[in-house]
Amino acid sequence: MSKLKFILLLFAVAISLITFDFASAHAKVIILDRYIIPGEAVFPEGIAYQPKTGNFFVCSNGDGTIFRGNLRKKFADVFLPGGEDGRTTATNVKLDDHKSRLFVAGSTSGQIFVYNSYSGELLSKFNNHKASTLINDVAITPSGDAYFTDSYDPTLYKVSTNEANEFQYEAWLDFTGTVVDYQSGVNLNGIVASDDGKYLIVVQSNTGKLFRIDIDSEQVTEIDLGGERLTNGDGILLNKKQILYVVRNQEELIVKVQLEDDFSSGTVVSSTTDPSFDVPTTIAQVRKRLLVVNTQLDKFLSGSAPELPFTVSTVPLP
Repeated sequence: MSKLKFILLLFAVAISLITFDFASAHAKVIILDRYIIPGEAVFPEGIAYQPKTGNFFVCSNGDGTIFRGNLRKKFADVFLPGGEDGRTTATNVKLDDHKSRLFVAGSTSGQIFVYNSYSGELLSKFNNHKASTLINDVAITPSGDAYFTDSYDPTLYKVSTNEANEFQYEAWLDFTGTVVDYQSGVNLNGIVASDDGKYLIVVQSNTGKLFRIDIDSEQVTEIDLGGERLTNGDGILLNKKQILYVVRNQEELIVKVQLEDDFSSGTVVSSTTDPSFDVPTTIAQVRKRLLVVNTQLDKFLSGSAPELPFTVSTVPLP
């Protein structure tokens, strides 16, 4: 074989290996039509997707179990058993994948949990010790700070780490006297952080309003939606194009809102539903699809028997 032919052969092999690796990387993302969350009284809520592994985490309103699923597998498995660490109920989970941390909102228990997202080790937990509380959702900023909404008490909680990498907990913001007017029912619910870490965006379920919170100044302003209301707004998702997706649980809708660059205003673009929805609460994005948690919230709140199995739907990104 001539030297030129040998070089060309090596080049062809290299190209084929690169193509194979590229194809393999894309083949790792396989999304099924739906995923099963096992159990008879789970009432799953909250979801967090882990791109490094293809895993996703879902928590149980019913008993606080944390499930771990994988995009390739139809059935999720128990990651953290219900009742463990005093975790008897949970409404949401979020990942800080850079630091391998899983944050859990402990609902009416008033508790907050932080776990290692790979080993399941409990890293820290906190309790607000309030009689009327519903720690509902959590957002994580690029710096790793976690902010938790309370739907019954007008307080926003913060969990961060100090220079010694020790966890710190504080009642960070009191909404009393701000434009957020707490009323009867479920108030602040879904929360997300902007990519630059400057703002938090929250939805108030009972009024259907969106608010922007400036993290540095702690100033709260209502986001102008031109008169639109997102009543029963639950989990929310913000992408890099300033598009906010809001789950309206009782209406079984995912609402697409185009926000302005400074998050001061937005326009409702569309509302999407799907036959697989069963009073969904939260969503996570996997490429051009959404994972949608079917909580059957109406049955959970009324004490009615659920329709089994509990599921996570997958639908195209609106």
